Amino acid sequence: MTHDNIKLSVPEHPFAPYVRILGKGKKGSRSFTEQEAFEAMQMILEGKVEALQLGAFLMLLRVKEESPEELSGFVKAVQACSKAPENLKADLDWSSYAGKRRHLPWFIFSALLVAQAGYRVFMHGASGHTTNRIYTETVATKLGLPVCENWQEVTQALDNMNFCYVPLHVISPRLEEMINMRNILGLRSPVHSLSRLINPLAAPAVIQGIFHPPYAHSHQQAGQLLGYSSLTVLKGEGGEIERNPDNALTCYKLNDGLLSEEIWPALFERRHVKPKELSLENLIDVWRGGLADEYAEAAIVSTAAIALKTIQPQLNQGAALAEATRLWQARDTARF
Repeated sequence: MTHDNIKLSVPEHPFAPYVRILGKGKKGSRSFTEQEAFEAMQMILEGKVEALQLGAFLMLLRVKEESPEELSGFVKAVQACSKAPENLKADLDWSSYAGKRRHLPWFIFSALLVAQAGYRVFMHGASGHTTNRIYTETVATKLGLPVCENWQEVTQALDNMNFCYVPLHVISPRLEEMINMRNILGLRSPVHSLSRLINPLAAPAVIQGIFHPPYAHSHQQAGQLLGYSSLTVLKGEGGEIERNPDNALTCYKLNDGLLSEEIWPALFERRHVKPKELSLENLIDVWRGGLADEYAEAAIVSTAAIALKTIQPQLNQGAALAEATRLWQARDTARF
C-alpha cells in the first residue's frame, strides 16, 4: 500500500487553542480563566508562540478588552518568570508606561518626595512605544536619577536614595518586545495594562495611573485577585500617576481585600491653560524654586499625598496633603 497520494494532517500548534478561545466568533469566543491566561502568557514568555499567533492573540484581546481574571493570570506568569532577588524589597511600586505630552512629568518629583519621606520607591516603565511623548527614562537621565540596568544597581539605588527607575527589559525582555509592537500593530496591547500590575518586588503598596476610566475597575479587581494589600488606581494626567489638580479625582482603592472609591476634590476653581511647549529646564526650575507654577506644585504635592495615603491607608486626605506639602517645602532645591 502506498501513501504517495495521501495528504497527512499537520498537528495543531499547542498555542492554537488559546487563539481559538478568543477568536471563535461572537457566540463561541469567551474570556480566559485565570489559569488559561497564566498558561498562555507563560508560553509567550518562553518563546513557544509564533509571531502570527502573538499578533492575533494581542489584537483579539485588545478588541475584547482584558478581564480582571486575565490580567491576574498574565501578571502571575510574568512574576513567575521574573528574576528579582527575593530579599530585595520596596515600599511602593510605581509604574510609568504612558509618557507625557500635554504637561511635564511632575509626578517624578512626587515620587522623590515619597522617597524623601523614607519610603523605598520602585518605579518601572517603558519608553518610545508611542511617538511625541516625554518618557520617564529620558527625564530621569536628565536629572541624574538612577536608571538601573540590573538588580544589583536597583539594590544600590534603593539603599542609597530610596528611589530607582527600572526599564521594563530588566524585568522582562519579552514584555518590552511586545510593548514595542505598538507602532507595528497600530494599537496599544494588553501589555500596557498588565505591565502596570507586575509589582516585581512584591511591594505592599501599589499605585497605578490609567488613561481610560473603564480600565479602573479591572485593574482594581485584578489587584484583589493578585492579593495586593494596598492599591490605588487613578485616571492620571496623560495616563501617568499624576493628578490634575484642576479636576476632582476618583481613586479606586483596594485595602486588605476590600474595594472602595475615594474622591479628592479639585484644588482650583478655574482650570489652568496648558503650556504651549514642554521644557525640561522649566521642570528643573520649579524644583529649584526659580519658577513659580501653582499648577505644577499642586500636581506634585497632591500626587505625593495620594501615594503617601496608599502606603499609609489610615491617613486622611488633609493629613496626607499636609505631609506632602511639608516634604515639598523641605526638599533640597540644589539637588538638580
